[in-house]
Amino acid sequence: MRSKRYLALFLLFSGLSLLIAACSSLLPTLWGEDESATLKNLWIGSLPPLSADPSNQYADNLDAAAFGQKLFFDTRFSSNSKVACATCHLPDKQFQDGTPLANGVGTTNRRTMTILGTAYSPWLFWDGRKDSQWAQALGPMESAVEHGGNRTLYAHLIAEFYADKYTALFGPLPDLSGLPNSAGPVADSEAAANWEAMSPQEKEVVTRIYVNIGKSIAAYERRLNPGASRFDQYVEAILNNDPEAGDILTQDEIAGLKLFIGEANCINCHNGPLFTNNDFHNTGVPTAKYLPDDVGRSLGAQQVLADEFNCLSVYSDAQPDECAELNFLVTDEHQQERQYKPPSLRNVAQRGPFMHAGQFATLEEVLNHYNTAPQAPAGHSELEPLNLTEKQIAQIIAFLKTLDGPIDADPRWLTAPQ
Repeated sequence: MRSKRYLALFLLFSGLSLLIAACSSLLPTLWGEDESATLKNLWIGSLPPLSADPSNQYADNLDAAAFGQKLFFDTRFSSNSKVACATCHLPDKQFQDGTPLANGVGTTNRRTMTILGTAYSPWLFWDGRKDSQWAQALGPMESAVEHGGNRTLYAHLIAEFYADKYTALFGPLPDLSGLPNSAGPVADSEAAANWEAMSPQEKEVVTRIYVNIGKSIAAYERRLNPGASRFDQYVEAILNNDPEAGDILTQDEIAGLKLFIGEANCINCHNGPLFTNNDFHNTGVPTAKYLPDDVGRSLGAQQVLADEFNCLSVYSDAQPDECAELNFLVTDEHQQERQYKPPSLRNVAQRGPFMHAGQFATLEEVLNHYNTAPQAPAGHSELEPLNLTEKQIAQIIAFLKTLDGPIDADPRWLTAPQ
């Protein structure tokens, strides 16, 4: 009798072991070898350590980051004392603003891009007209519709409110008492005239202060990255052959993931751990009503080459051979017409509206655009009709929502400093 009981227990445990083994064996069969490699490539755990920015010697300086954080949230650095970097890049909105067009002292012609993960990008803005975070930070500060300020305004503000912190990082401030309160190479005619009246030496002194503002803000922004999402938990479980992987995503979310890396061709542009290839693409996005023509990368490529603050400039800390992206940049006005940088899809479901001027209000509209592949307003669209069903579109959207995750940053960086 006892032997029969032992035999029954043995068969029970053997059956359980076989069941567990069978469940485990289903994981690799769900994803082929190439698909598994693609999933690993998209996994946040594949994001490499952040490389140094040779153009910014202060990029990894903690004191510079703390200083940059103060500047990032300081509304005094604008023409009306109401606009800061954080006006359009809100921490509680994934460091963007949720509006079709950015609003500073005026309204821009483009959507605010998130800052998260941009330290990994060789090009900044939708058209890549800047090639570093510090150069990008300086653009809006002189824009007539964003911060609306100018270089001597900012230099005087540094001298008045941040002299000690600036001096500790960059050395003594020069005497600015003889310089106009408002001067810079900007659209404002009075400020521009004042700038032209300044000597080359005075312009250089002020511009150096301006550049150091940008490099400090960049040191802060480098600390802001997207964190792991439910998708990343799933991929990690798959890579570890964890039998509980199937409990992390729903069947529709898994189906959407399969479409994303397969039939829907999404990874042509949205690949890598940040779900962007940081390149530029024409996907036939319609023009935005009441806005001037926007040619995208075809102009942005020319602008970054001519930029006063690019990697090869006198204000960059890089050696010329450290500026490979700029040295080998190809410009082709026809080929690059209406090409835009694909943004990271991490937390995309929280970041509507979508496209470079907020042309689409919902993810459904975005997917329908890619599904039908209408003709591009100008240039050559890379899209071809996908002919996905409504259910398949819903599954891709379900998957995209699994990319929601926290911000990977020390909590002290996520609020305005006192």
